[in-house]
Amino acid sequence: MLTFQFTRNILKRTPVTSFLFYVDTKPGVVQHKFNGSHIPQSIFVKQKQRLMSSRSPPLKKTCFNMIIGTHNGTFHCDEVCAVWMLKQLPKYKDAKVVRSRSSDILADCDIVVDVGAVFDHSKCRYDHHQKEFTETFNSLDSTKPWTTKLSSAGLIYVFYGEEVIRTLMEKIATDNSLDATSVSQEQVRIIYSKVYENLIEEIDAVDNGISQSDDVPRYVVSTTLGKRVGNLNPRWNEESNDDILLKRFEKAMALVGAEFMDRVTYYQLGWLPAHNIVKEAIEKRFEIHSSGEIICFPNVAAPWKDHVMSLEKELNVETSIKYVLYPDVANSKWRVQCVPIRNDSFVNRLSLPEKWRGVRDTELSNLTGIADCVFVHANGFIGGNATYEGVLKMATESLRQAN
Repeated sequence: MLTFQFTRNILKRTPVTSFLFYVDTKPGVVQHKFNGSHIPQSIFVKQKQRLMSSRSPPLKKTCFNMIIGTHNGTFHCDEVCAVWMLKQLPKYKDAKVVRSRSSDILADCDIVVDVGAVFDHSKCRYDHHQKEFTETFNSLDSTKPWTTKLSSAGLIYVFYGEEVIRTLMEKIATDNSLDATSVSQEQVRIIYSKVYENLIEEIDAVDNGISQSDDVPRYVVSTTLGKRVGNLNPRWNEESNDDILLKRFEKAMALVGAEFMDRVTYYQLGWLPAHNIVKEAIEKRFEIHSSGEIICFPNVAAPWKDHVMSLEKELNVETSIKYVLYPDVANSKWRVQCVPIRNDSFVNRLSLPEKWRGVRDTELSNLTGIADCVFVHANGFIGGNATYEGVLKMATESLRQAN
């Protein structure tokens, strides 16, 4: 039996620096004893130093013994998201997560996020808290428009996001009985941008204390992803220690991961296929009405808001589209909906006439002079009719009154 001693954290697998004593009882079996510090039950010995060099060669580093480092204590959405993204990649899939602020412990990590006061991609160090840090997506990639200061989530996304998106898209395709090889680089590129714009940028802004607007909010939003992650931390009067916080951190990763996957799945299976449908509708808009301000989806109500905004620019549409017509399949009727000034806005380019708003059925038909009317919403952003001809007349009459 051979006994030997290490005087530092050579294994890079445990946040302690106390002496570790190892006893080799027989070939292939290593047992450990410890002196006062918390050490995981299963420790993989990377190298047995000089005393064991004649008995076994050094082991190559694999995904099974990679370490992702982040800070301990209260966790936030940005590092939770950063760690989750890394663990989607083959290299870090089985990596151990170490939460610490000790520079000695972090030095042993293969990649560190949100702690350490260093941003250096060549060294896999991704902190954003240092005074001199001012990086944005645009500053690191001038082809991207976003100028929000990056958090650790944004940093990881800039450098690893495309690989994450491709990995997830291929998995989603396989899970839905689709050909994973059909995922193109162009599709990855498009969804990579959409996920930053509609998920990661929010995390970056919140973590850096950047308000969504300069105005005083009219109401409180308390159900954002960041809020939900924050609520997973132990309350001030709850028991809290490293083990509890690690379990909560893992629960937060599951929450963020589900949200992330939901976004990618929607963009891949729902949003992206709608692109060509919306493009065709815009190209045929003059067949619907001579103004070119009305488009129609004759068979299905595809997601259209995002696509209308971008395709108007791509196709050099001079007169902006005001109304979208589509079937209300569930009720065997038709809808006319106003195009908002922005995808996230409740303000319309041209709302339905004010005197129609909140009126229904026969009363609405008598008011408009259009048969088979069903309703117009009180805010004037949407209306309904029993027939396609009816919603088309509602849209054209709205244009006429506006002009």
